[in-house]
Amino acid sequence: MDYQQAIAFLEISNWMGSRLGLSRVKQLLHLAGDPQNSVRFIHIAGTNGKGSTAAMLASVLQEAGYKTGLYTSPHLRRYNERIRIDGEDVSDEEMCRAAEILEQCVEQMDDRPTVFERITALAFVCFARAGCDAVVLEVGMGGRLDATNVIDEPACSVLCHIDLDHTEILGDTIAKIAEEKAGIIKKGCPAVAQMQSEEALDVFRNTCEELGSPLTVTDPVQLQVKKQSLTGQVFDYRGRKDLLIPLIANYQLVNVLGVLDTVDVLQKNGWHISEDALRVGLRKTRWAGRFQVLQDDPLVVIDGAHNPDGAQQLAQCLATYLSDRKLTFMMGVMADKDYRQMIRTVAPFAKEFVAVTPDSSRSLPCEELARVITEETGLPATPGGKVKEGLSLAMEKTGKDGTLCIFGSLYQVGDVQEWFENKK
Repeated sequence: MDYQQAIAFLEISNWMGSRLGLSRVKQLLHLAGDPQNSVRFIHIAGTNGKGSTAAMLASVLQEAGYKTGLYTSPHLRRYNERIRIDGEDVSDEEMCRAAEILEQCVEQMDDRPTVFERITALAFVCFARAGCDAVVLEVGMGGRLDATNVIDEPACSVLCHIDLDHTEILGDTIAKIAEEKAGIIKKGCPAVAQMQSEEALDVFRNTCEELGSPLTVTDPVQLQVKKQSLTGQVFDYRGRKDLLIPLIANYQLVNVLGVLDTVDVLQKNGWHISEDALRVGLRKTRWAGRFQVLQDDPLVVIDGAHNPDGAQQLAQCLATYLSDRKLTFMMGVMADKDYRQMIRTVAPFAKEFVAVTPDSSRSLPCEELARVITEETGLPATPGGKVKEGLSLAMEKTGKDGTLCIFGSLYQVGDVQEWFENKK
């Protein structure tokens, strides 16, 4: 099997045909020898922040000497990005070998697995074959019925911020969504939750009490921010002084508290993570597309905000770093998101918009998005076509002295990265 055949195997079923449930992925993994049973996991769920949290934890564990896997979604350019081992994307060769193994298993199944179930199973095969000591595992959607929830006893379950998203599937209240996310908590296994709404925390506390699982809730009161700049953030937390993360978004301070409390839980349970490994691991973390500076002259930042909560967090970043200027925004969204609220949230920082159509069957056409932007804000909004075409237009409108902010969907980040690489 070559690489294109491996991708064809993964994409055999349509994303929109995704079906929650564990029966198919359990059967697939059992036929493959249950590779997930040979690895220890830190399992991460939440509406926003779980990818950044996972990246920081993986960097710390790798620095501590553990052979570390990292499973995230979506990818920005290639499926390989979803499966990382010691900071490197899994190789094409390993992708192909794992796909060959799973293809034989799928042939024995009457109820064929979905795309996400296939890539999740493929990741487990790759991690087992690589001999990973630990895997930081990001939930795809929800938690209780997500394909990643086939694991038995995680070393820690981590619950990031909960907000209204995928409401047609996960529920239309914070409590209902939190119940789905809390499905990753396992009996007797420790859990860490970010401080958030009492509605969500009540669900997490009740679940942990029922399962006899010790729960740690982060304590932002003990956070002291010492420095914020476009190169990094320095802070103290729970007795640790002068910690540094290169991720500059305000919300990364929320995420890193979950990382620190998770490290404390792991240390208490016998994991060997030195303070030096913790600090160096945090400093080395790289995570693309989350309030990331792409260039300085003119200043261009990109953020993966793709729902109202993400847009609100982006607005906080803009207020912290760029409150003294009006921005050109390039925006592309999925049609199933509450993009009107997202537009209203960032509008106070905007002077104009360029609307684009990300490369996804779920995308809202840029012409419709531009119409809605003007309707909601009264500001000029120009349809820019596909991402790269729209980016050229947005850079032209930004000019030498302006600032460009790109947001609305992670599906456009890869095209943006490629545009700037080709520009150099």
